[in-house]
Amino acid sequence: MLKFAALLSLASLIPAFVEAASPVWGQCGGQGWTGDTTCASGSTCVVSNPYYSQCLPSSSNPTTTANPTTANPTTTVRPTTTSAGGGGSSSSVPQPTTTPDASNPFVGYQIYLSPYYASEVQAAAAQITDSTLKAKAASVANIPTFTWFDVIAKTSQLGTYLADADAKAKASGQKYLVQIVVYDLPDRDCAALASNGEFSIADNGLNNYKNYIDQLVAQIKKYPNVRVVAVIEPDSLANLVTNLNVAKCAGAQQAYQAGVTYAMQQLNAVGVYMYLDAGHAGWLGWPANLTPAAQLFSNLYKSAGSPKFVRGLATNVANYNALSAATPDKVTQGNPNYDEIHYINALAPVLASEGFPAHFIVDQGRSGQQGIRDQWGDWCNVVNAGFGTRPTTNTGSSLVDAIVWVKPGGECDGTSNTSAVRYDAHCGLNDAAKPAPEAGTWFQSYFETLVKNASPSL
Repeated sequence: MLKFAALLSLASLIPAFVEAASPVWGQCGGQGWTGDTTCASGSTCVVSNPYYSQCLPSSSNPTTTANPTTANPTTTVRPTTTSAGGGGSSSSVPQPTTTPDASNPFVGYQIYLSPYYASEVQAAAAQITDSTLKAKAASVANIPTFTWFDVIAKTSQLGTYLADADAKAKASGQKYLVQIVVYDLPDRDCAALASNGEFSIADNGLNNYKNYIDQLVAQIKKYPNVRVVAVIEPDSLANLVTNLNVAKCAGAQQAYQAGVTYAMQQLNAVGVYMYLDAGHAGWLGWPANLTPAAQLFSNLYKSAGSPKFVRGLATNVANYNALSAATPDKVTQGNPNYDEIHYINALAPVLASEGFPAHFIVDQGRSGQQGIRDQWGDWCNVVNAGFGTRPTTNTGSSLVDAIVWVKPGGECDGTSNTSAVRYDAHCGLNDAAKPAPEAGTWFQSYFETLVKNASPSL
């Protein structure tokens, strides 16, 4: 995750007039789009949502209408219904059949333990010879974490977990909640390299992403009695606040907005409680970033039709900041919002003024130790980190619904192998643990460090 002290100014954009039409699957319109609004032969410009229109093969397109989002309207179609892999207009978006609880969605629910993470922890504990450390390590399997769906191939696993949670609920009489991370945007991780995703915008990426969302929705729809809470796309929207000077982020802006809008609309229809990712105090918490961030979240929320099940924002995902620090860490100098609660307290009123629901969840999975980073922007397998406060709804703040563990501790942030395709320089810094495997794979020695340094102790 990257830190920027102030919002980067955006230069005025001058439409570029080029003769070449957008290729099949290329972008052809949307709010802020300055590229070509015509499509290659055999394809037609289709409005996906206010942020994104795409050249789709003409054979699959319905009736044509003008595209109001382009400076020079061209032949464009709006789907009249929402179908798998496609995007409909706001009027065709399915609506939920239930009303969300007005109160904290975590209260009164038993949080489902991820079998995948539990198996990783059990295998890791088995490798530890010290009996005290082994027992502490084993106990982590009983702490609820979010399950990341970072590739489309994993979507079917969600049905397995929901079925298990549903069975447990019926057997125990308790109400169950499953925590997931939606994380597969095209050109993902645009300002870094360690977690590049599977979809490319240039290769039908947005439609592939919509299909990914549709597959998650299909699984969730089968188990209406299990509550699902989702963190939506870590890092993506924060990059659109501060990192549009990065070419990949500028190129991904429209697809990120379109994809997140689609995710909100479709997940809302099946009653998923959503928290959009909002970076952390050292990223969007700088005073200059608060208003632009709130405006971005609000604009997306409203463009999606103000989905009822969007609850608020998630902060500090996979990061190391304390919710409430006893004293400011030396690396936070210059920012009055030096921990997550200061960030939340500063952002909440701006969100409210913009019409966005100001409720939060905060990841404290690796925040047990402070003062361990050389720079606030250092995020990769930071040395001497420890597991932090256990998940709870006793947060000390009416703004914070829950302290959670979004990042499964022990799963690597990124490789330290400089020859790897996804090598990121942050994973080679002095305060990054080495040698480290690829992002998402198990990092045994780092897990053991998290257990040893846990605060409160395991």
